[in-house]
Amino acid sequence: MPLSSLFTSVYSKEYEINFTQCLPSGCLKYTELCNLLQLTAATHADLGGISFSDMQEFNQAWVLSRMRVEITALPQWRDVVTVKTWINTLENSRSIRALEMYVNGNKIAGCETFWAVFNTEKRRPELLNLPHDHFELFPDRKATAEAFSKIDINPEKEEVFEKTVILSDLDIVNHVNNVKYLEWCMDLVDEKIILNQEIKSFEMNFMRELSLRDKVVIHENVSDESIVFSITKEDKNCYALQLNLV
Repeated sequence: MPLSSLFTSVYSKEYEINFTQCLPSGCLKYTELCNLLQLTAATHADLGGISFSDMQEFNQAWVLSRMRVEITALPQWRDVVTVKTWINTLENSRSIRALEMYVNGNKIAGCETFWAVFNTEKRRPELLNLPHDHFELFPDRKATAEAFSKIDINPEKEEVFEKTVILSDLDIVNHVNNVKYLEWCMDLVDEKIILNQEIKSFEMNFMRELSLRDKVVIHENVSDESIVFSITKEDKNCYALQLNLV
């Protein structure tokens, strides 16, 4: 797709929060927060000529490797939120993208994401085959107070759930969508922590893709300050999530 006339290097999109996206408390679900961030990033890529459709001409797609989200407050049902996004770095096969969410001009969430170019036939990373010099980069404009990091998976972890990947877990890249991992883990968290908004930030590391009918085990390690989940397939780590508590 040619570069859109609406393209700008810093992009903003508004969404009205509907009831299907909300918890019983009326607040936006953490998974839906990530969905809105992901959709905004996808729209910006589309306007800039590096969307999934553009990249599929070369059997390529963007896949998420790491993500950090810092939250001041969750939006409520019927709130109109504005999500802003821009790119910090974009070179070779990797990109760091920043995102922020606002309500009534007040920032309520910041997010830093690390993406890799992935060949959807060879199932491995490779160099981006599309022009991208028209994107202005903002390496010093950060959306989060802290950068993402490698999550420490404690060997003392406890096995808490087993799951088989089903069709509804998959996305257009034909692997488990990043938000699905978060959903699986959030379903195992004490509901009081979620409903009382005791999660001040969370971080995700994606290490190996999961496919249809893969059998996985979800592990948990709990401390006073955080909850760490890890997902393994055949005893190999595929995903890690760290919830940092208030």
